[in-house]
Amino acid sequence: MTDTKGTVLITGASSGIGAIYADRFAARGHDLILVARNLGRLADVAASLQEKHGVQVKHGVQVKTIAADLGSEEGLRAVDTVLAEDHTITHLVNNAGFGSAAPLTAADVGEMQAMVTINVTAPLRLIYTAVPRFIARGKGTIINISSIVAIGPEILNGVYGGTKSFLLAFSQSLRKELAGTGVNVQVVLPGATGTKFWDVAGLPASNLPTEWVMSAADLVDAALLGLDRREFATIPSLADASEWDAWEASRAVMLPHLSNREPAERYQR
Repeated sequence: MTDTKGTVLITGASSGIGAIYADRFAARGHDLILVARNLGRLADVAASLQEKHGVQVKHGVQVKTIAADLGSEEGLRAVDTVLAEDHTITHLVNNAGFGSAAPLTAADVGEMQAMVTINVTAPLRLIYTAVPRFIARGKGTIINISSIVAIGPEILNGVYGGTKSFLLAFSQSLRKELAGTGVNVQVVLPGATGTKFWDVAGLPASNLPTEWVMSAADLVDAALLGLDRREFATIPSLADASEWDAWEASRAVMLPHLSNREPAERYQR
């Protein structure tokens, strides 16, 4: 007999934030489908989870792995197929992604295009597969791992900031569209986090002030607390939540005034 809490599909699950999400959801009694490119690392994570949680959770935790490159059509189709066919899936965690700290003139355009594919196209495709099925079942959860650069895209590489801004904007639209369907949407905006992300981005975390860098475990635990509280946007580093509320309120004030037949008076000669 398998666990009845549902299955969580996590992309980028072989290390860092994704692996910790896997550990935490396993501890909560969820079965797992772990997606990453490196089959060996996935197998190690799966074995560790089954050893750690298999005797702690009633009926044990089932862990499946999919070795897939979400930057390829073949890899996306493989995960799409599982999302379409596995009716036990209740959560989709879009965590896979990579970044860069390079300015435009120093960044390889091919790498930037690959970043857009992983950070934007992959979660978009997986959400389009998962959401209709979640709606049909009347329940489901989408967790999109964005970044604080969604709010401040000028902080790091502009393409990276743009991809994370997309995830925030897409999540905002999803929240509106899915209201009342039983499908929950959460977007998580980490600040600097102690993972291998920074090595790939070209700015090792060891070069950052220690007071800036949150552990991946603390980040995920905070994000899951936000999920339990039904937060839409969770920013674990932000001490004063009213700052986010004020930002959202300012946006809401502008929305009714952004489209008019005539230019604003200041643009009229």
